[in-house]
Amino acid sequence: MLLLTLLIVFVSSSTCSEVRVRQKRAWIIDSYSIDEEHPGPFPYVLGQVNIDRSYRVYFELHGQGVDQEPKNVLQINEKTGEILVLRPVDYEKNQILKLSFEAKKTETLMIDTRLGVEILINDINDNPPLFERPLYEVTVDEDIKQGSHLTTVLAYDEDKRDTLNSTFHYHIKSVSPNTPNIEFFVKKTGALSFKGCFDHEVASKYTLLVEAIDHGEVVSLSSSTTVIINVEDGNNHLPVITGQTGSGKVNENEFGVSPLRLHVRDIDLFQTKAWRVRYTILGDKKGHFKIETDTETNDGILTVVKPLDFEEGATRELKISFENEAPYHSCNVKSRPSDGLWNVDITNEQSSGIITKNTTTVVIEVVDVNDPPVFTVTVKEAKLQEDAPIGTWVEKVTAVDRDSGSAREFIYKVGNDPAGWMKIDPNTGDITTIKMVDRESIHVVNNTYTLILHAVDNGKPSMTGTATLQIYLIDVNDNLPVLSVNNVDVCLSDGRIPTNISATDPDGMPFGGPFTFELLGDVKGKWKLDPSYGFNAGLVRESGAYAGYYTLKVKVSDLQGEYAVCSLNVTVCSCSVAHNCRNRSGKTHDVGGVVGIALASLVLLLLVLLAAIKCSCKPDFTQVQTDSEYIGQLEHFNTEIPGTDCKVPLHGDTKDGEKDKNSPSQDDDTKDMGRKVRTEKQN
Repeated sequence: MLLLTLLIVFVSSSTCSEVRVRQKRAWIIDSYSIDEEHPGPFPYVLGQVNIDRSYRVYFELHGQGVDQEPKNVLQINEKTGEILVLRPVDYEKNQILKLSFEAKKTETLMIDTRLGVEILINDINDNPPLFERPLYEVTVDEDIKQGSHLTTVLAYDEDKRDTLNSTFHYHIKSVSPNTPNIEFFVKKTGALSFKGCFDHEVASKYTLLVEAIDHGEVVSLSSSTTVIINVEDGNNHLPVITGQTGSGKVNENEFGVSPLRLHVRDIDLFQTKAWRVRYTILGDKKGHFKIETDTETNDGILTVVKPLDFEEGATRELKISFENEAPYHSCNVKSRPSDGLWNVDITNEQSSGIITKNTTTVVIEVVDVNDPPVFTVTVKEAKLQEDAPIGTWVEKVTAVDRDSGSAREFIYKVGNDPAGWMKIDPNTGDITTIKMVDRESIHVVNNTYTLILHAVDNGKPSMTGTATLQIYLIDVNDNLPVLSVNNVDVCLSDGRIPTNISATDPDGMPFGGPFTFELLGDVKGKWKLDPSYGFNAGLVRESGAYAGYYTLKVKVSDLQGEYAVCSLNVTVCSCSVAHNCRNRSGKTHDVGGVVGIALASLVLLLLVLLAAIKCSCKPDFTQVQTDSEYIGQLEHFNTEIPGTDCKVPLHGDTKDGEKDKNSPSQDDDTKDMGRKVRTEKQN
């Protein structure tokens, strides 16, 4: 029991009318303490306050245990000073009670003395150690090494610190099931570990009851918690082949099929890494096969992923190894010494034990089928000059057929010849021309003509091999340049501004443009070209060319001097209404019946003038277009330069925009020139 000794000094008080004199009084209070959770009976006397006094006083007690929490624990007899204990008190809630004593004079009720007192609460062992959790659960691998940490349990005691009542130790009270292959132990810190070997097939779960026991002097208290240890199955059993199903046959050139399925047995836990099997094909250097695991049955499914060739062998022998996804581990108890860990025998990849992978051998039969002929070169290139004569040899292709028997015989055929220029010898594979080729054909792309060739055997069904021949056509100058258009309009108001004319030639360099343009015939003082070299030329009207219709001969030469003479139809007009000479329209006004009569008179006059003009026009002029398409309306010109006296309405035989029937044809001239050039070259 803890004792408290107090030396108390108090001050005596008198009435207001008395002279105040400080006097020392000696209060003797025994040392008081209360045992926690005292069993009673209550109330009982804790002690008595004694005071040396010459007058009567009464006592009051205030503070913890009286009128403050915990209330109603203590009481004082106001006359005798006895202190009574009314009920038990809990040390874990209050380790000390702080109170205030007061002594008052009976006659005056004036406070004679006031002092503070502390009463200690004595702790007893009334609290067992308590675990933080009522249940601990952990999952461990079957191959965990003995001595490894499993989990930690933790307890605490609310009794006074650093006393026997609050100190405790851990103890494993029971283990279920209790198997001979393992023993659990707990350290002072609450850490759980084990000796020996886990074996999932022996026990997949252990339930441990762990106690925490305190060291109380009078009585020892304890509590317990449950620890569940789940054992996850490890790979301590190797898979075993139990058989195979499937035909074991595959047609040559066939892939994506599964000719074989391997069946295995593994007694480890279903659908775990220790149960699932991983297969590996050994010796398949060309990669014709793959093997996968059926996730539901654990079977090995063999699949052909690359076509097989019967001519390379009628059978394929494969060695297949198989193992679990989890590494193999085996642990066996050899002896159980009393101190330290047990002696165990461990076999795994990290130990010195030798683990042999299981293997099996399978044979796959390759079934012979008709193979297509195979070209030795599937894409071949050749060159050919486009003016090569018919019958010219182009190239030769070669195919082989590795089939045995009659199915190995085959012939060559043309698969696709867009322009119909080629033929192939069915027996030799020689390719020759049957028509003149043309580099400028729509079937030629980037100077290359593509020919598809087949080799067809006589098997049933017949099989076809395919090759491509790309023929590069060498350009020759077999086309003449021609004008892009053969009709132009020239306005009198433009003066000497050149009118653009252009030419084209489908031949490539150096057989095409830029071109040389030249005007033929009597054009001096009337027409000239500026510039006259390039892909375009400028046609300039000189002072001698008046309003009218002209047909000019234009010689166009390419870089090699090959040329064509083209007709260029030129119309010269004033362009007073429209911007050219072909899309003009006059204006009419409805002026009633009087204008109609006047217009009829003008028509009669116009007919007379037409007859006179036909007799007086010069021979180097053709009819002149007017600025109106309406017959019977006269156009007035106030100039008197040569040719303006030929006033002619629209051609009677043509419409606006059409060529005169008497004008020469550019296309006919060009075609004749083209035929002439090609014929001369061939000769």
